[in-house]
Amino acid sequence: MKRELKDRYSLEELKEIVAELRGEGGCPWDRTLNYENLKPYIGEETAEVQAAVDKGDMQNLCEELGDVLLQLLLYSDMAEKDGYFSFDDVISGIARKLVRRHPHVYGDVKAETPEEALAIWKAVKAEEKAGRLK
Repeated sequence: MKRELKDRYSLEELKEIVAELRGEGGCPWDRTLNYENLKPYIGEETAEVQAAVDKGDMQNLCEELGDVLLQLLLYSDMAEKDGYFSFDDVISGIARKLVRRHPHVYGDVKAETPEEALAIWKAVKAEEKAGRLK
C-alpha cells in the first residue's frame, strides 16, 4: 500500500488512512488498539489541548486537536468494525443534538442572554435524559 504525502487531506481521506492503519497489512501497533488500551490516550490528548489553550499556542492547539480527532476516528473505526456505529453516526448524533438543544436558534424559542441560552440547553438536556426527546 502506497500513499503520497500531501499538504492537505480531506476528512474522508483521513478516515481511509485510519482504516488502512488498522486493517490487514496496516500498522501492527494500530491493529492492537481496542476500547480499553486506547482509553488513556484520549485523556492525555485532551489535557494537551488544554495546555495549548493555556499557553495561547495556536500552532500546538491545531496539532493537539488533530490528535483528539484521531482518537475519535480510532474509536469509531473499532465500533464500525464491531457493528455498533460509524464516524458518520457520531457526526449525525452531535448535529442532531446541537439542533435540538438550540431551539432559540433553530426554532421558535427566544433567548436574549447567554444565561437564557444555557437554561434552554439544560432544560432540553433534562428532557432528553428523562426519555422525552430523541
